[in-house]
Amino acid sequence: MPELPEVETIVRDLNKKTVGWTIVDFWTDWKKSIKMPLAKFKREVIGEKIEKVKRRGKNILIFLSGDKVLLVHLKMTGHLLFKDKKASKKYFSERVNQYIRHIWTLKKEKEEVGLEFSDLRKFGKIRLIKKSDLETDPDLIKLGVEPLTKDFSVEFFWKLTRNKKKKNIKMLIMDQDLLAGVGNIYASEALFESGINPQREAGDLSKKEVIKLHGAIVDILKKAVKLRGTSDSDYRDLSGAPGKFQKVLKVYNREGEKCPGCKGKVERVKIGQRSTFWCKGCQR
Repeated sequence: MPELPEVETIVRDLNKKTVGWTIVDFWTDWKKSIKMPLAKFKREVIGEKIEKVKRRGKNILIFLSGDKVLLVHLKMTGHLLFKDKKASKKYFSERVNQYIRHIWTLKKEKEEVGLEFSDLRKFGKIRLIKKSDLETDPDLIKLGVEPLTKDFSVEFFWKLTRNKKKKNIKMLIMDQDLLAGVGNIYASEALFESGINPQREAGDLSKKEVIKLHGAIVDILKKAVKLRGTSDSDYRDLSGAPGKFQKVLKVYNREGEKCPGCKGKVERVKIGQRSTFWCKGCQR
């Protein structure tokens, strides 16, 4: 599933490419993704102009004219593709970009382009909400602190580990109600970077370890955004290109490979039904 860096990459690209364009048509072959009757959805979005795009957790928020916000959640295998006359055809023929389920046709002056939603597993979600309802929307109100904001301070994180002391530390990092946007890839990498065994309880961490883990989470997320996300599986950016962070992953999906920090090997363990990659020699 695309995590914070992947969604942030898409949002930044959408702001560069789609702001000022008007939605003139919408097509879908999978109505289940749209959480309202299709005819009503089309009436509501067609004719509206894209004003700006934001991210909240793993949600893409496309602000439209007319007091409307298009909420898109990519779920497991979804990604958006922007196709105009200038778009490179280099990546669009790749199989992972061929599972087009939805298309918004956008127009500016006389030019028309397509904003397409490729989604192999068909789990993606599309909702239309009012701007005035953003603060109370059920998909957004439950989300925790954004880890790349000042709200995610060392003191906040320290108090969180004390309040949730019996919770597994990896599951705490991945809990969207506590920390929005961090998933399996970046939780595994941050725990390795900070030398912390992912099987420990949050309350077992010392203040020094919490400070180190906090820094690792922020640094890794920033680096992943800079490298345009991780294309370990289905994720692609708006041009259909893969991210680059998978080239610098140290433990995630590296089971059996040599640990970059010692002579041991990367191991895999299930925590909360999710595969966790770690090194028992480096992580205590």
